[in-house]
Amino acid sequence: MLSRPASRRHGGSVSAVAVAKAVGDRLAAAEAAGLNATLHWSRAGLEAEAARADAAPVAGALAGMPIALKDNIVTTDAPTTCGSRILEGYVSPYDATVVRRLRAAGAMLVAKANMDEFAMGSSTEHSAFGRVRHPLDKDRVPGGSSGGSAALVAAGVVPAALGSETGGSVRQPASFCGVVGVKPSYGRVSRYGLVAFGSSLDCIAVFGRTVDDAARVLGAMSGYDPLDSTTLDRPPMAVPTPLTDLRGLRIGLPREYFPADLHPGVAAAMERVKAAVNRLGGQLVDVSLPNSAFAVPTYYIVAPAEAAANLARYDGVRYGPRKAGPAGDIRALYQTTRGQGFGAEVQRRILVGTYVLSAGYYDAYYRKAQRVRARIADDFLSAFAGGVDLLLTPTTPTPAFRAGEKTEDPVAMYLADIFVCASSLAGLPALSIPVGRSEGLPIGAQLIAPHFEDERMLAAAAAIERVVAADAEVR
Repeated sequence: MLSRPASRRHGGSVSAVAVAKAVGDRLAAAEAAGLNATLHWSRAGLEAEAARADAAPVAGALAGMPIALKDNIVTTDAPTTCGSRILEGYVSPYDATVVRRLRAAGAMLVAKANMDEFAMGSSTEHSAFGRVRHPLDKDRVPGGSSGGSAALVAAGVVPAALGSETGGSVRQPASFCGVVGVKPSYGRVSRYGLVAFGSSLDCIAVFGRTVDDAARVLGAMSGYDPLDSTTLDRPPMAVPTPLTDLRGLRIGLPREYFPADLHPGVAAAMERVKAAVNRLGGQLVDVSLPNSAFAVPTYYIVAPAEAAANLARYDGVRYGPRKAGPAGDIRALYQTTRGQGFGAEVQRRILVGTYVLSAGYYDAYYRKAQRVRARIADDFLSAFAGGVDLLLTPTTPTPAFRAGEKTEDPVAMYLADIFVCASSLAGLPALSIPVGRSEGLPIGAQLIAPHFEDERMLAAAAAIERVVAADAEVR
């Protein structure tokens, strides 16, 4: 597996065509093994991407790098289904901004990856096209909602992939699969062409085999975009030089993220990371984020409310299949199309979102959730204002769970995001890096940084990555 761009960038002879052929072989092998991580790819598409990359007059920063896209990022040359029957066969008339930027940097976009339907899920069991298998244990989940992207990177099919983050949908599967997952600051990367779930939360994020892979992809696709008013007018992120040590950095340990009942393997892995930070010269300090307990309930009010509004457009008139109801009127068209097109989890969240926005309940739920969201963001601001440069936490409370273990208990499924959704509510950059294994299953550690301090976070993560063995068993 090439973790760097095709070696012609370094004076070698490997062409993008050769890389594309090798990627096609790996995609086919993953399909044959039953990974179910892709929803669309073709040899012809790979050849077209390779021809585009090899024809570039100047090799870009990502020359020849194969990258998979989560299937909620639109492209004109492949369907974008969002893992849903309601968008089955839909092809966008335009490319997402990140698609254009990655191709301009020389990357090859090789596949559309499976996902929880409309990015609603924590296990990629809610795809209309079947669940994604964990690359190390087919009986377990890869996490979600970007589980297909995570699985492709973890299986060695591609060195990097794009996912989307609304409440942890890249960091959580990155932890479960043992790869790097980076959520940028809200406003760092254009959302133009990302199918909307929760517009005040959504970010396009990156998986990589290494911190460097993820950082280079993030740098190439970041920057202001006039097509997305939520992007800030800042230049693209510069890929940071990895730190040789952590001297001068104060790294906070939020006590709310280290409960007494934390999975013993996760706790042991975090002790290894703390020891590594100390060896690298970083200063660990205890901090408190007192409103952390409210992050999950707040997220599961705000995000469904925004989803209910965003998914109202899927009515059988403008997008995807049209299902005429027995009554033959417009109401029957809506009911039948949405009833048959949306899966159970999407319907659940639309109902919740509609309820919390309805007259008589808006103040009791949505308005109150927004107030709590502001308090959660203030907790982070206070911690950083107190002299902490970064926060260090577990990414998930447990390693990957078994398929079917939580599907009948939505609240248990939602709690898999307990350590990742707070930073999404605050719009902060955060990442997960693999820091060990418990009984063979990967464990991730999370770094959280102040807004638009993505470079500091990535540089520190690279230093930790260098000294903490990602595949070492912890006890």
